[in-house]
Amino acid sequence: MRPIRPGDRGSAVREIRAVLTGLDLLAPADGRNCDEFDAATERAVRAFQQSRGLSADGWVGEETWRALDAARWRLGARTLYHAVPEPLTGEDVRSLQERLLEMGYDVGRADAVYGLRTSRALAQFQREVGLKPDGSCGPHTMGALRRLGRKVIGGRPQWLRESDAIRQSGPTLVGRTVVVDPGHGGTDNGVVVPDGPLHWTEAELVHDLASRLEGRLAASGVRVHLTRGPAPRACLPDTDRAELANSLGADVFISLHTDRHANPEAEGVATYHYGTDNGVTSATGERLAGLVQREIVARTGLRDCRTHAKGWTLLRLTRMPAVRVEVGYLTSPTDRSRLVDPRFRDRVAESIVAGVQRMYLPIELDVPTGSIDVSELRAAVAARTLLNRA
Repeated sequence: MRPIRPGDRGSAVREIRAVLTGLDLLAPADGRNCDEFDAATERAVRAFQQSRGLSADGWVGEETWRALDAARWRLGARTLYHAVPEPLTGEDVRSLQERLLEMGYDVGRADAVYGLRTSRALAQFQREVGLKPDGSCGPHTMGALRRLGRKVIGGRPQWLRESDAIRQSGPTLVGRTVVVDPGHGGTDNGVVVPDGPLHWTEAELVHDLASRLEGRLAASGVRVHLTRGPAPRACLPDTDRAELANSLGADVFISLHTDRHANPEAEGVATYHYGTDNGVTSATGERLAGLVQREIVARTGLRDCRTHAKGWTLLRLTRMPAVRVEVGYLTSPTDRSRLVDPRFRDRVAESIVAGVQRMYLPIELDVPTGSIDVSELRAAVAARTLLNRA
């Protein structure tokens, strides 16, 4: 969809304003400007985006539109149930999932999708409080949820579940499945920057980086899948990229991008994981983001722009530890001179491999940042292969 931006008018703007007004982010409009995307509407959109972990650009693109549509629903306004094949989605679903997580029930990720896992978690709650365990959230279940407080005190139950799953899976990378997602593609080149006679595009650079990462992960015994080739016909939507990773049963999902800014002095690397304004986060995604971020900063010298929780579709809908890495600003002359150097992209790829490996090491066996030699991981796999053939 075409982004709706300041200065636009029409029925779509009227609908956006109605949702924002219902969320108490915007004062009710008078009859003269109820369909105008004015400065107050832009401020309200930015506030909404920040509260949902979206990019706060003040425009209503596809992702912000979906979030606004989901925000129409408040928990208790409708009966929630597991619908097939089109599950219910909305802010009320996410609120229910976060409430169940606070009480210690395993709904997986609070992704605002009422799937089978959410239904089973709710049925477990219903069974324990003496209600019919049908997995649907109606008035009686809502009453029980309001009466009861948190069951888990002094800990993060989802963190414990995810961390234990990682620990149980063992420390090696051999046999794992990693999906690497080069951002953009097709007619969407992402950031495009002219540099003399050349034009550097984000889509080309991150695909090259993804290919280098694919080679190093494969040499370490990992099954690697890329979400696109070097010249796809169209840009795959984020929902399809997440669905691909889920269908492959991936252990890790890594999305690669470069950033942009109007100020050419903006530079550095940032890594994002799933998280909401209520503090709900993907525990292993958060840990992976921190490890990858520290490894890249230590091995490349890029400015540390830290890790951040975001509610982006790609991070929300993937069921495995997932991160999005913004590897420098293509609009920065300093970062761009690094990004166009193949040897620099090699170092970034090795940094990400090291971060993934460290995620699987037990905390007590973790190593200092920058100390893992990726070539040793490849050598160990090669030696093991020769031994198996002998």
